[in-house]
Amino acid sequence: MAKSGLYTRTGDAGETSLVGGARVKKNCARLEAYGTIDELSTALGAIASDPKCDDELKGQIQQIQNEMFNIGCYLATDPGDGKPACTSLTAEKLSHLEGWIDTLDEQTPKINAFVLPGGCELSSKAHTARVVCRRAERRILDLTEESYVDPKVLEYVNRLSDYLFIAARYANFMQGVGEITWKQN
Repeated sequence: MAKSGLYTRTGDAGETSLVGGARVKKNCARLEAYGTIDELSTALGAIASDPKCDDELKGQIQQIQNEMFNIGCYLATDPGDGKPACTSLTAEKLSHLEGWIDTLDEQTPKINAFVLPGGCELSSKAHTARVVCRRAERRILDLTEESYVDPKVLEYVNRLSDYLFIAARYANFMQGVGEITWKQN
C-alpha cells in the first residue's frame, strides 16, 4: 500500500514550515495567530452550514471565510525584514463588513442590556465564533510584539467580532427567540 500524501511526518517533533519553508515551533506566536484564524474559519463554517442560516448571512459568512484564509496565509508567511501589507485587505472589504453590521443592526431590535451568549442554536454558533475571533485578535496582537503585522489585519478581525455579535442577535430575532440578558445580582 502506498503512503498517503495527507501526512508527512515532518511535524512529529513539534515543528512545522511557514510559507517559504522556514521551520518554526508549532506553539510560536505566528502559529498561534494563524492557527486561531483557522479555528475561527471552522466556527464560521458551522454557522454557514446551519440549516436555519439564511442565504444572505451564509453568503456573508462564506466571503468572510475566504478572507480568513487570506489572512491565515498572510500570517503564515514570515515577513523577514520588510513590512509587507496584507494585500487581500482593502478599505472596501472593511467597508463591506461594516455595511453588513449596519444592515443586521437595523433589522434587529435595539437592546439596552448586556446580552448573554445563547438563544437559538444558530445564535450560539455565532457567539462561539465571536469568542474565537476575540482570541484570534489576542494571538495576532501577541505576534505584533515580536514581528510586523499589517494593522489592517487587527482592524478587520476586531470589526469581525462586532459582526458576529450582531449576527448572533439577528439569528435570535429571525427565529423569534428572545435575547438572554445579564441580571446583576
